[in-house]
Amino acid sequence: MYKNLVIWGIGGMGREAHQIVEDINVVAPEFNFLGFLDEKRENHGCDVHGFPVLGGLEWLEQHSDIDVHVVIAIGNTIARKKIIARIEQSCDVKFHKLVHPQAWIGNRVVIGDGAIICAGARLTTDVVIGKHVIVNVGAAIFHDAHIHDYVTVAPSVNISGAVQVGEGCDLGIGSIIIQGKSIGPWSIIGAGTVVIHDVASDVTVVGVPAKVIKTRQPGWHHGL
Repeated sequence: MYKNLVIWGIGGMGREAHQIVEDINVVAPEFNFLGFLDEKRENHGCDVHGFPVLGGLEWLEQHSDIDVHVVIAIGNTIARKKIIARIEQSCDVKFHKLVHPQAWIGNRVVIGDGAIICAGARLTTDVVIGKHVIVNVGAAIFHDAHIHDYVTVAPSVNISGAVQVGEGCDLGIGSIIIQGKSIGPWSIIGAGTVVIHDVASDVTVVGVPAKVIKTRQPGWHHGL
């Protein structure tokens, strides 16, 4: 029996997620894709990839009588967490994970609800992926790494073994984190950065090796 599915987000990540849905259905039909959701009313009624933008939060509230699975496909970690919190406060919905059939996932990998794993991603063994994490095309995550909730892993990121990535981090394209390092919650790793030491919470680091260029107050993401 097909699962009714909607994707929240009509930007690049939303369309990437829809492509994953289509690719999954080609290999083993699983989803009845209903359409997209977006909080901007001016987008309601538009078509994306030939499917309607059904509405926003009110659509989920009005359709609580049907079994609908939701994927939040918003690249920005802060926006993603806020939208999820709003939905959880208003509706009783199921968040569904998407794993592209061409992602390489080891047998002992744990993937949380709502996560999106794109084509070409490699997750080896004993990796834990939290809820609503996005792992983009070509990213590699190795043994014993733990990627906490709401993290965005950009394309071609390499995360070595036993790395800890805290909640809400944004790992820029092509960045590298060496073995056993920790990244504190809500930090930003710039594109191409090489992390060779632990990174504190609430900072932005760039460069080779990584250097802090910005420090924020704890909880800074709540005000955005």
